[in-house]
Amino acid sequence: MLLGLALPLLGLSAPASAQQSAPQSTQQSTQHSAQQSRSELTMRALLAPQQEATLSSRMEGTLDELAVSLGATVAEGDVLARFDCRIEQARVNVANTELGVARLNSQAKDRLRRLDAVGDLEVALARAEVDKAQSALNLAAVQRDRCTLKAPFAGRIAAVHVKPFQTMAAGTPIADLVGDGPLKVRLNAPSAHLSELGEGQPVSLDVSETGKRYAATLSAVSARIDAVAQTVELEARLDQAHDELMPGMTGRATLVAESPTTEDSDEGTP
Repeated sequence: MLLGLALPLLGLSAPASAQQSAPQSTQQSTQHSAQQSRSELTMRALLAPQQEATLSSRMEGTLDELAVSLGATVAEGDVLARFDCRIEQARVNVANTELGVARLNSQAKDRLRRLDAVGDLEVALARAEVDKAQSALNLAAVQRDRCTLKAPFAGRIAAVHVKPFQTMAAGTPIADLVGDGPLKVRLNAPSAHLSELGEGQPVSLDVSETGKRYAATLSAVSARIDAVAQTVELEARLDQAHDELMPGMTGRATLVAESPTTEDSDEGTP
């Protein structure tokens, strides 16, 4: 009698336990799948300016004036350095004089042509001499303008490589200029995660020099993979400007990579 009552009770309890364990296993599987679809990448980060350039000498000569110093702030078009330009200015003066002579000769030929004293060919040659002299003057003026080095964009002087009154060859570095604009973040991620990276992904940046955390957004993925290091170069932009940040600061960046899910990978499969 007791055995007969126990059997129905056992038969009823087995489906209930199965019903409770099924949702739990499904939930654990879903959580495990979600963890597999999201992975955090931690990378070394380097802050770099949007614009930077090493400004070099465009001519051979002696530096007469060095108008900037380390850390100085300059605006676009400010004079950074001047060379001794007496020779170049003398060439401009000669070319200007030759242009005046050519114009006088052309005007005389025009008056003689109206009197039928000269032919059309002589008039055309005189006008060609004016054009030639004008071109020579333009060339001399360009060579003279190379004596003055101006800032191509606004920024700060990061390094000065020369001293006043130094004689140098063309192409000698004079100063390093970094732009005043917002900084960018340079990163290198494992190339195995390339399919998980895309523009617009949030990046968390911890800067060593300030000890603070900053928000950034992935803005560019390189079109080339380093085959030796098996990494791909990334760039991110800071969401806000921060006065305490400077180019060259380093830290750690964390990016949440989105892995393609099984449903996405199976989509379109018959």
